[in-house]
Amino acid sequence: MEKQVKKTVLLGASDNPSRYSYLALNQLRAKNHPVEAIGRKRTTVADITIDTEKKPVEGVDTVTLYLNPDHQREYYDYILSLKPKRIIFNPGTENKELAALAGQNGIQTIEACTLVLLSTGQY
Repeated sequence: MEKQVKKTVLLGASDNPSRYSYLALNQLRAKNHPVEAIGRKRTTVADITIDTEKKPVEGVDTVTLYLNPDHQREYYDYILSLKPKRIIFNPGTENKELAALAGQNGIQTIEACTLVLLSTGQY
């Protein structure tokens, strides 16, 4: 049985190998999930361009967050406009306000680690 690929938007992407978002980008690609990445600077990790702008993306399954709650505010409208099936709040990104907005829009929220979900086949 083939695993379903899940188009993912990663917010808070970094090209710094010591950052969890960097590890998540690489693991998502290793598992063949299409990834759109947004970070502070335009750069590339593996075959993924990290953009600085909020560009429209169709067919998003998952938004995974690597931004602290204060930095998430400017992305609320963008995240909701993507109409993802779920938002993953990685450790340190938990945000009751965004989770409530997501729930009002029929978006599932999960407080979990993307790296753990990927490594255990639960992504």
